[in-house]
Amino acid sequence: MNLPLFQPANATRFLFFTGKGGVGKTSLSCATALSLAEAGRRVLLVSTDPASNLDEVLQTRLAGRPTPVPDVPGLDAMNINPVEAAAAYRERLIGPMRGLLPEAALRSMAEQLSGSCTVEIAAFDEFSGLIGDAGADTGHDHIIFDTAPTGHTLRLMSLAKAWDQFLDANTSGTSCLGPLAGLEKQRAVYEATVRTLADATLTTLLLVSRPQRTSLKEAARTSAELRHLGMENQRLIINGVFKARDPADKVALAMQQRGEKAMQDAEDFIGGLPGFAVPLRAVNILGIEGLRLLLKSEDEVMQPHRQLASASWQPPAFTDLADVLKDFEQPGHGVIMTMGKGGVGKTTVAAAIAVHLAHRGHRVHLSTTDPAAHLAQTLDGWVENLTLSRIDPAAETAAYTQEVLCTQGARMDEAGRALLEEDLRSPCTEEIAVFRAFAREVGRGKDRFVVLDTAPTGHTLLLLDASQAYQRELERQARSTQPDEVMHLLESLRDPEYTRILLVTLPEATPVHEAAALQEDLRRARIEPYAWVINQSLLQSGTSDPLLCLREQNEHRYINEVAGRLARRTVLLPWQPEEPSGSGPLLRLASRNPPHPQPSTSIP
Repeated sequence: MNLPLFQPANATRFLFFTGKGGVGKTSLSCATALSLAEAGRRVLLVSTDPASNLDEVLQTRLAGRPTPVPDVPGLDAMNINPVEAAAAYRERLIGPMRGLLPEAALRSMAEQLSGSCTVEIAAFDEFSGLIGDAGADTGHDHIIFDTAPTGHTLRLMSLAKAWDQFLDANTSGTSCLGPLAGLEKQRAVYEATVRTLADATLTTLLLVSRPQRTSLKEAARTSAELRHLGMENQRLIINGVFKARDPADKVALAMQQRGEKAMQDAEDFIGGLPGFAVPLRAVNILGIEGLRLLLKSEDEVMQPHRQLASASWQPPAFTDLADVLKDFEQPGHGVIMTMGKGGVGKTTVAAAIAVHLAHRGHRVHLSTTDPAAHLAQTLDGWVENLTLSRIDPAAETAAYTQEVLCTQGARMDEAGRALLEEDLRSPCTEEIAVFRAFAREVGRGKDRFVVLDTAPTGHTLLLLDASQAYQRELERQARSTQPDEVMHLLESLRDPEYTRILLVTLPEATPVHEAAALQEDLRRARIEPYAWVINQSLLQSGTSDPLLCLREQNEHRYINEVAGRLARRTVLLPWQPEEPSGSGPLLRLASRNPPHPQPSTSIP
């Protein structure tokens, strides 16, 4: 794979890798950083994903400051940790007041700055400081951003304009983040960030996709939204392109045809951008040597790994998804949530469960908290007993703003109402509105089934962690009359008879380990997952293709890890020749029996 992008002469100072979860952004951004560093450039690789897996791919422990990557001179890497950034942001605002204000006042300020609004602006400060402050990083030739899945990234990039406009319009000198002095100091940085992101000589946006229908549609949507924000210098990378070696191998041929069909359907979008194709690899891309495999031919990749195949392997026992759904059915109502890394199939699993329950005669509502939702195209048509919605940030913000103005604002004089309207124009209002909508959807499970397709891991954790913080923020704003579902959200999520959580993963290192970390975070919040779903497994597929056989062999350790150590129950769903779309295929997926445990064969 000889990508022109990897040549120093073709690389701008700032490179952003973005796209749907699970498309390979981290692997490609790391390989790009490695290639530029080995060409003699000084490179900083930064993750803006709250659920970053840079540490695992680089096999280096990272922090919130640049850390040298061992054995790669010139390459540093770091994670922007939102929680740590928020703590530092609070201290910057409160520290100068110590000794000047009473302790009670300092505690009040700390409480005010404890919400997710602060987490968001603090992480954005770190992000924009690397782009908009010319003197912040002079030790690197290139700064490469491995971004969070699309919806979260678009939010991050749009904040540059949002906060800039808010500072223009604000007259009170205060916000949900406290005195605006702390933000005003960043004014020049925010303005420079907007200019830099739109400057094609400085910034390149790399849209990463898989040869999959949903992935390419999201890349096209992202491209349009980035153009709307003024970011025109875009490239497209289609990762994981597969070509069957034996046309008689039905599984391999189906995989090739599935990818070709998706790319044909997106031909106009693909043809409209300079692009590169990256072949599907047989092994997990981990460590520096693994990253170098992205630059080699398929034969060079395959040869060193043929000997890794074991002569036989006995799969563990799996739970049938149909049995799981029978258990879910018993109470006749409640909330079912799918969680996990982006790109693992949460939406498909959620849609399959919803269609199954609706087919059984239950009232079902299917919704999503994912900013980059694509539930409608997965369902591909009307289903009896099933309603569908998406938490739309813009619509929720408008409704919430109107509600506050009609209640609290109705009791204010003209000056007070003007200040309230100004406060509600803060970008933080959107976060509050989305949180309330999430609580509302959870509350609907009292008289029906609510199936929630959640956003990728990091965004979901921030949403769950926000429950208590948002309640404090709402109280600060004197909006204490809240819907019952908001006040009792944590209680509902912790009730195992009301809320059932499925952790969805692929049989690969990063999705499994990210789901394991998510499970630990949920348990710290006293929320226990019901089961794990290992999706798109090649186990017992019958393929004889060498690359696919090697991929199946590499699944074994991760299947063992999930079933033997992590999960109380494990459901395994096989790879599908066609992307499950529409009520028929989704219903069949929910009714499918797991593969019978049989010894695995070795690679041909």
